[in-house]
Amino acid sequence: MSTIRRQSIISSAIVYLGFALGTINTLVFARLLTTDQYGLVTGMFVSIGNIMFSIANLGMPSFITKFYPYYKNNLTRKTNDMMSLVIVVTLVGFLLVVITGLVFKPLVIQKFGKNSALLVQYYYWVFPFGLGLSLFTVLESYGWQLHRSILTSYLREFEWRLLNLILIGFLFFGVLRGFDSFVKFYSCIYLLITAHFVVVLVRKGELHFTFSISKVTRKFLPKIRSLVTLAWTGTVMFNISFYFAQVVIAAVVPGGLTSVAVFTMGQFIASFVMAPQRAVSAAAVGHLSQAWRDKDLARIGRIYRRSSINQLVFAIGIFVLIWLNFRDFMITFGLSKFVGAEIIFLIVGLNRVIDMGTGLNTQILGTSVYWRFDFFTGMILVALTVPLNYLLAKHYGIIGPAIADILTFSLYNGFRCIFLYRRFGMQPFDKRTIYSILLGTAVAAVAWFTFHERQGLLWLVLRSLTVMGLYGAGVLILRLSEDVAPIWTTIKKRLGAR
Repeated sequence: MSTIRRQSIISSAIVYLGFALGTINTLVFARLLTTDQYGLVTGMFVSIGNIMFSIANLGMPSFITKFYPYYKNNLTRKTNDMMSLVIVVTLVGFLLVVITGLVFKPLVIQKFGKNSALLVQYYYWVFPFGLGLSLFTVLESYGWQLHRSILTSYLREFEWRLLNLILIGFLFFGVLRGFDSFVKFYSCIYLLITAHFVVVLVRKGELHFTFSISKVTRKFLPKIRSLVTLAWTGTVMFNISFYFAQVVIAAVVPGGLTSVAVFTMGQFIASFVMAPQRAVSAAAVGHLSQAWRDKDLARIGRIYRRSSINQLVFAIGIFVLIWLNFRDFMITFGLSKFVGAEIIFLIVGLNRVIDMGTGLNTQILGTSVYWRFDFFTGMILVALTVPLNYLLAKHYGIIGPAIADILTFSLYNGFRCIFLYRRFGMQPFDKRTIYSILLGTAVAAVAWFTFHERQGLLWLVLRSLTVMGLYGAGVLILRLSEDVAPIWTTIKKRLGAR
């Protein structure tokens, strides 16, 4: 567990450094670009790119996660054909995506031409964005198995945003000739970080390509086919459910990409709440995969419980901190046009807290022999999400998809928790779960009554320090997390305190 803790802490630090860059990017984006342009690059490119990835990967991340230990233990690096298969299949999958995109372009023009004309104008540039994201994400899954979660977090969370910041700087100083050039370079950033990742892996001798089919592939091929078919279907369903909101808003909500921009702002800020999840998942997934192979259910149960309380403690603290400062922050930094994103953050942010509090149930199921359950819960998720997003968006505007989000994903996580409890007796909650919720509520109440009538940069700082001080002290006093105390002890030693 100490290895997971160390990698999670370092990865989380990188994630938050990346989010700090992302906040700067967002502030500059919002000032330099129109709301339509902001909605296009931060909303539609990301949403459509992730849907493209879910279709193009053809189940390869799950293949890596489940079968990597078998390839590693039975093949030499030079005879290991896993990544050769992964890259070829992903490229073939993306070729199918491109063909489908070309065939259905008239439908895209029909559905989005009036409400979101800018999306139609830059339609073809979504494809290099989706290709880069697809290749990077399958390589990221491989990096997790190599226990290189720190590197993958750096590339996705920091370098990606750093290149965004450089691109914004080029736009601001006139190096790029307007938004048109910006979009074209922006669409290729994931391809750049993918190339960087490949160079690092090749130089360290951790990535080899061979086109000879190995004995492991031949032996497990029937199981691999079964796994990737169901896992791929589940991933497509999940990503459509997660990223469908922006697509629906762009098509049916008045304002089109402007409405997408407001929704995406609220959703982006809500992503701060679950930032540690990616770092914890990246650090734990290799250990979970090996634990399933070793039939070490006790170890899986420990990871499940500790991931739940650690993530919940972080999520509640960050949610309270942002929620109390949201409106003041927008007004203070001249982003009043995004104040409407406050309600989106509230609903989506609460959903992220719930997701964090249920621990690594997705990763546990994904690395087990019960990955078929992903397929069935994914079917339920899509069956609920797609019609709910559409109907609620038509009736309630941008708030509708946020409501659909919290309803459907709460059910989704609930089904998974119930399955793990009934099948293995694992459940992530204990009395510390309740204490964390009560602590967050108490801190929020104290800070709100103390500062709710105050606005401006000074009060943003004072309010934030109060929340962090009270909440941090409460976490330590109540001993809510087994991993916080060692971190605090280390910090005190480094500072020379007893």
